[in-house]
Amino acid sequence: MPHAPSLAPVPRGASAADVLRLVSDSRTPVFVTAHPGGRVRYGYWRSIDSATGRGGCYVALPTEVCEELRSAGRLTLGEPVTDPAKTTWRVSAARPQTGAGRARTRAA
Repeated sequence: MPHAPSLAPVPRGASAADVLRLVSDSRTPVFVTAHPGGRVRYGYWRSIDSATGRGGCYVALPTEVCEELRSAGRLTLGEPVTDPAKTTWRVSAARPQTGAGRARTRAA
């Protein structure tokens, strides 16, 4: 069975396109965690790559880029999971609206 290529980690200086590519990949669940006091962290679990032996760790995504994408409607959050120390949401790429959907949004 061929080895599936693993995604490279998204560096802290990642662009919006890099973050959207990663969030859109169903093999890489991305989450955002909000802690009391306002600290927010976006990230994902990077599996161990059998070819290189690297991975097996959490990778943080650039919060500023993720927040800009969320504010622009490009990222959506799933149902929250809350415990006393934090709240966590699954992050997904927003589905693009069709031409008719955009027209309705503008009209509203």
